[in-house]
Amino acid sequence: MVMGEFTQESELLVVGGGPGGYAAAFRAADLGWDVTLVERDPKPGGVCLHRGCIPSKSLLHLSEIMADAEHAASMGVTFSKPSIDLERIREWKNAVNDRLADGLLDLCEKRGVQYIQGRAVFESSDQCRLLESEVSRIKFKHAILCTGSRPSSLPHVKFREESRVMDSTLALNLQDIPESLLVVGAGYVALEMGSVYAALGSKVTLIVHRDRMVRAADPDLTVPLKRKLEEVFHSIHYNTKVASVKEQKDSVEVTMEGEIEPSKQLFERILVAVGRDPNSNDLGLENTRVKINKRGYVQVDEQQRTTDPKIFAVGDVVGGYMLAHKAMHEGKVAAEVIAGQPSAFDVRAIPAIVYTNPQIAWCGLTEEQARSEGRPIKVTRFPWKFSGRALSMDAPQGLTKMIFDPDTQRILGVGVVGRQSEGLIAEAVLALEMGALAEDVALSIHAHPTLSETEGEVAEIFLGRSTHVLPKKGPGQSSAD
Repeated sequence: MVMGEFTQESELLVVGGGPGGYAAAFRAADLGWDVTLVERDPKPGGVCLHRGCIPSKSLLHLSEIMADAEHAASMGVTFSKPSIDLERIREWKNAVNDRLADGLLDLCEKRGVQYIQGRAVFESSDQCRLLESEVSRIKFKHAILCTGSRPSSLPHVKFREESRVMDSTLALNLQDIPESLLVVGAGYVALEMGSVYAALGSKVTLIVHRDRMVRAADPDLTVPLKRKLEEVFHSIHYNTKVASVKEQKDSVEVTMEGEIEPSKQLFERILVAVGRDPNSNDLGLENTRVKINKRGYVQVDEQQRTTDPKIFAVGDVVGGYMLAHKAMHEGKVAAEVIAGQPSAFDVRAIPAIVYTNPQIAWCGLTEEQARSEGRPIKVTRFPWKFSGRALSMDAPQGLTKMIFDPDTQRILGVGVVGRQSEGLIAEAVLALEMGALAEDVALSIHAHPTLSETEGEVAEIFLGRSTHVLPKKGPGQSSAD
């Protein structure tokens, strides 16, 4: 043995401490396994906690408070213009992250999970070399790969700490509030972070490569958000892409192609948010039997098994929905399968949420997907202009919709746009997982006045007996259509 090197043995090695990784480690420990969790950060949480989901939601909460304060003037309450203390905002955001990370570290200790800071590189199917760590190697019986993903870039753009071109991580650091900001992209990160910077005072220009934003959601759900962002952002340009970027001392010169004039403009900063790439490289997977597809995703089956019998994989690195809650579920499945339990990733609904103002949330089959597949469906909608709770919040632009099987009346998909959609989608997920029918939701008493009762109303519309919308002949039709 080389002096200073130390090889450790563990029944289960979990590589990556994000939601998928710590969920897998905790579940395996609860099932009696000896678990070692290796993560590059000093504390667990991964991108979601330290550089993604949690800090972005902290900042979005602040932007929502400021928007509400401004909007209150129309209801008779006027506040003075907010004063932005960027340093205190950063401190508050970081304090939230630290509190959660400390909690995860405490759970590691209490569950008997050994947490090691370092970077794991596979030397074989049962051993990893650890870099930047006091432990040199770990020999294991099984491993779960939970290495996540990183922001995608543009062909001519590189992300650097000192650059004026930012990825989501740099944008969350809030180095400053640029007077002008170009946001490239039309998904979660682009719209959420664009909203944050607009609230803090930046003049935001959004360019969308295709003809609409949030393409994974049905078009009717994006309409209220589109209208709101047209008010909040300086400008939005569709069918437009970046052709070149030239950094200058105090600005960035961007040449764009598409529906924008002039094609060459100056911005103080750029945020590139065009997707994420899996972290499957530089892991030594070539020393194992793990297979990776052309896009860099690790191939797994429904039990999260890779093509190497000893190695499992979960989360962003395996593709599909790149969402923390999906990774957590997969992590638990992998741990249970390793422990010999009959578990599999078999779900009907994975909720997706865009935390903008208004929020968009959906799960299950989308209307657009069903139409493209030629699948028979019935779609009913309940506009929030008929909701007492929505009107009391001055949020009548919202919409709740459900997609039904016209023969069985089973709920196939649900979409919501409006305030607090993040909470409303939970009932929809449960309904889909339980195989609920329109009757099940319609007969469930929803508290009044709440936004949740819009889900009961939309089921009643399908059945032709809605209280607040005049019915038309036949299930699935109403005056709200």
